[in-house]
Amino acid sequence: MPFSPLSLLRHTLYGALMGGADIIPGVSGGTMALIVGIYERLIRALSSAVSFGVAAAQFDFDAARTHWREIPWRFIIPLLGGIAGAILVGAKVIPPLMAAHPASMRGLFFGLVAASLFVPARRIEHVTGLRVGIGLACAAGAFVLTGLPALTVSDPNLLRVFFSAAVAICAMILPGVSGAFLLEALGIYTPTLEALNGLEWSYVLTFCAGAAVGLGTFATLLDMLLTHRHDATMAALVGLIAGALRALWPYGGAGRTLQGPGPDDPIVPVVALALAGFGGVLALLYWSRSRTERDPAVSDL
Repeated sequence: MPFSPLSLLRHTLYGALMGGADIIPGVSGGTMALIVGIYERLIRALSSAVSFGVAAAQFDFDAARTHWREIPWRFIIPLLGGIAGAILVGAKVIPPLMAAHPASMRGLFFGLVAASLFVPARRIEHVTGLRVGIGLACAAGAFVLTGLPALTVSDPNLLRVFFSAAVAICAMILPGVSGAFLLEALGIYTPTLEALNGLEWSYVLTFCAGAAVGLGTFATLLDMLLTHRHDATMAALVGLIAGALRALWPYGGAGRTLQGPGPDDPIVPVVALALAGFGGVLALLYWSRSRTERDPAVSDL
């Protein structure tokens, strides 16, 4: 496929959306990948990268060359660049916005994520009782998971950082489950942002190593599920996204309890931003679908 500057820019922007989402507790980079239509391609690419690494470690160089050629580098490199850049910038910008306008920002993300339910739902070709049950079970699991109280660990040891990163990275590519939220539940969300802002290399490199291990393992599993159990996997994603909306409810109380707006809580800005987020995603999905219908090749760019 010939090089396209427009594709380079588009994939960089997609990565920026994913990276920015991964900074926000309650929002998943995987959800953003679903919204912009690159989720399944991303999982296949990650699975090929893992297969390359395994083959190279086993000194099977013929297989390694085959898997290397399967990796869509013109897709992956700008995407990873966008993710990394957004995480570095978002670590400085997004938390202050969330702190200054918590209800309004959560309203925006609630609408955005709620609209993303349409993405996996419309990819289910055959709805069965089993798939409905899978969706409901995943929704219940995500609802409970997002009710876990946040922990605070002021100085986590590197072993904790490694394993926490391995777990959280799985959520970062799984729509509906927020990696940032899991980092909060595991107690290393704030230390991780501080390490990124302060460029504490021992912490950052340990985190990256744990993330690489978790990503490699989980991406291979996801690729297998999407290949052999596509509809059931999409049903699970619908449930995960629906259940995880709890984390974005704008009026949470202490201990992540759900409650209605108080007398001093904003209502109109929250509703307006929620509708804006919902409508924006629907418009993006409509544009993406009509564009693909006009030129099916764009789905492979």
